[in-house]
Amino acid sequence: MTQSLHPAAQQGFSAAAELYQQVRPDYPADLSHWLAATLSLPEDAHLLDLGSGTGKFIPSLRPLGSRITAIDPVPEMLNQLQQAHPDIHTLEGLSHQLPLPDHSVNAVFCAQSFHWFAHLDTLKDIYRVLKPQGYLVLVWNQHDIEIDWVKALADYIAPLEGKTPRFHHGQWQEVFKQQTLFQPYAETHMQHVQHGPVEQVVSKRLLSTSFIAAMPETQRQQLKQKFEQMIEQYTTKQAHDLIDFPYRTYVYVFQRSD
Repeated sequence: MTQSLHPAAQQGFSAAAELYQQVRPDYPADLSHWLAATLSLPEDAHLLDLGSGTGKFIPSLRPLGSRITAIDPVPEMLNQLQQAHPDIHTLEGLSHQLPLPDHSVNAVFCAQSFHWFAHLDTLKDIYRVLKPQGYLVLVWNQHDIEIDWVKALADYIAPLEGKTPRFHHGQWQEVFKQQTLFQPYAETHMQHVQHGPVEQVVSKRLLSTSFIAAMPETQRQQLKQKFEQMIEQYTTKQAHDLIDFPYRTYVYVFQRSD
């Protein structure tokens, strides 16, 4: 079975690549330390950032090794990555047809991306490019919905998702029940915040969500106004006021079965 790029990803991320780079949060500083301590990587490890987008995860990979390849199917996203990280080798490609040799990578990282291509074909090709005992690392930044205004925004957006793949649906986990290529190795979660103006870290951040980014501009601007109205209702903060947007970062590590 040949997998194709989901329309929401194709339309939304190609249209909003620059916005994505500007407003998406970074990852916790402690994440690199945890990965370094958890993964047994050699000094010359070759690391693959799969579904790399604009390269938001690259800073977390740099402490782990200098040989980093980034693969993404959306050229506009890779253009943003190349501007931010001109030293990183980038390739356009799909998760089930990786343009890499067999057994050439020590670890594959999917940050904020695996839910888009959680198919058996993907796992088979990741298995192919990984070296024996190599790692598959899945990472997601998720809004902390234990905070009342974050939960209110999530509930408001939920009906707009349709059938768009999302981490919180949990469907990405199903593929691991169908295979013996990978076995669970470690997992953790961390908390962190994105600090900045409401307009930047909340309303525009939400506009960069795939299925919202794919909407007509008029509808997106209406949503932006609604998001900022909700923030003011819950926190009294206006668009220009500073706010901490709370996140939880979830990390799942699998090891290649040999």
